[in-house]
Amino acid sequence: MNEIFEDYLHSHLPKVESFHPHYESALADMLLAGGKRFRPTLLLSIVQAYEPILVPSALPVALAVEMFHTYSLIHDDLPAMDDAELRRGHQTLHACYDEATAVLAGDALNTDAFLLIAQAPLRADVRIKLVELLALNGGSQGMVLGQALDCYFEKSPLSVEQIEFLHTNKTAKLIATSLAMGALIADLEKSVQDTLYAFGIDLGVLFQVQDDIIDVTQSEQEAGKTTNNDEDKNSFVKCLGLKESMVYADALASDLEARFEQFDPPLKEALESLVKSYLYRHKN
Repeated sequence: MNEIFEDYLHSHLPKVESFHPHYESALADMLLAGGKRFRPTLLLSIVQAYEPILVPSALPVALAVEMFHTYSLIHDDLPAMDDAELRRGHQTLHACYDEATAVLAGDALNTDAFLLIAQAPLRADVRIKLVELLALNGGSQGMVLGQALDCYFEKSPLSVEQIEFLHTNKTAKLIATSLAMGALIADLEKSVQDTLYAFGIDLGVLFQVQDDIIDVTQSEQEAGKTTNNDEDKNSFVKCLGLKESMVYADALASDLEARFEQFDPPLKEALESLVKSYLYRHKN
């Protein structure tokens, strides 16, 4: 799925005719910079498992999720937020061009994500629900809320429960909705969609704990992004310490592994290599 998605992304980069010297390249730069492609691959793997004939129709939706995620990273790296100069092993957009370009490129990718879903060759009711899922989980009630909490409470210590709430919104909801969107396209029962969403929430929290661990244990070259940049942020490591964060991650990974084993065989087969490669990455 990853190779299929990568080919699709490279052949469907944003194209805009204008006399701006770098607007079009700025829209593509962070998409082309690589990344795990975790969210679109989750979505596509579910569709492949149950309705492989719909994979071509799901590709625009998967690209929309990746574009939305990339917009969030571009804005997260801005001087007003994390002020990071490295992402995915490349210069961040505000460092490469300027802050205005980075803001506007993020705005464009955010908006174009919904355009891609609206124009996807899927039933109208499915497209509407997909737009709703991404908006609910990525907007004021989801990722943006998490970012707002992260910025506002910088230098103000939070409890572990508050940090879980923050990162459930900032990180986990977009991972969870990727699974739910794949299940929706594949027309799986609502109970299965809900189970996958709940699994994705905990997987996303684990993902964030692991990122916090990586931030203090890996170099910028190893991580591919600015590290040791969270001294003032409410990370799990800052709240619990490195040792307890590892214990927290181990317990969450073990729980997710047990829940994963209860999935239907087609779902397990589709997601096994992807999910299990991430469950214990904090130990790599």
